[in-house]
Amino acid sequence: MKQPEPTASANEPVNPVAAYLRMDRIPHIWCPGCGLGTVVNCLVRALMTCAIPRNDISIVSGIGCTGRVAGYLALDSFHTTHGRAIPFATGLKLANPKLKLVVVSGDGDLFAIGGNHFIHAARRNMDMTVLCVNNFTYGMTGGQVTPTTPLDAIASTTPYGNFEDPFNLPHLAESSGAVYVARWTTLHVRQAVKSIRDAIRKKGFSFVEILSPCPTLYGRRNRLGDGLEMMRQFKEKSVVRNGADTREAGLDFKGGILCGTFIDRERPTFLDRYNETMAERLGHAFTPYGGVL
Repeated sequence: MKQPEPTASANEPVNPVAAYLRMDRIPHIWCPGCGLGTVVNCLVRALMTCAIPRNDISIVSGIGCTGRVAGYLALDSFHTTHGRAIPFATGLKLANPKLKLVVVSGDGDLFAIGGNHFIHAARRNMDMTVLCVNNFTYGMTGGQVTPTTPLDAIASTTPYGNFEDPFNLPHLAESSGAVYVARWTTLHVRQAVKSIRDAIRKKGFSFVEILSPCPTLYGRRNRLGDGLEMMRQFKEKSVVRNGADTREAGLDFKGGILCGTFIDRERPTFLDRYNETMAERLGHAFTPYGGVL
């Protein structure tokens, strides 16, 4: 769908990311203080620096607050069923290997009902970028506990505090096989843009976690203040350590936040290995994915 080019009056400058947004769907549904608008800005600016034709980019999301991202981007975008964004993106990649796939979803969608898909896509090294907006809660459905909710944090389903150890997402991504792993917060805008850009350019399964405030449910229940106060906490508690051991990247309730680019390595992708194996076994009779006889 071709969007009209943004225009501006003499007194109104053009928003540089407007060409990538479905402006007819703005204003968005997100709460004041939510970090999702910042994440969309970072993603669009990363895509702008990648010099990838827009027709070669597909955005896939699941269900939840972050799942709405796909509906606001003026790209080929797919709002899929709960937890199934990654297998949907896998199908797109196998059907059209030239596509650049970016999955954007939340911590609940990707790591609760979608957790199995995440670890196997990383294990296979499917060529896609997964951007997880982690706000530690199910923001759209009432603030239930998620696989990333820190110990002792309050949720609607854990009114006396969470007693289950949360996932350390960077370590889970690395140990599952991801070739690029990074974490930032919505405060670290420039670093997030660079990491998302590098992840998109990376061949293989890349993962970027962005910690985002949810003042409406998570922040209010845990007395963390409004969105601005939660951003101040990101500033005070974040430590940037590129190349850090992901085993040290676990998050404590109200504790420190380890940020940085942790993993950047090379590994054959699923399609690379498939094509190589089939070519060895079948010879010239084999037409590789994305290739010709």
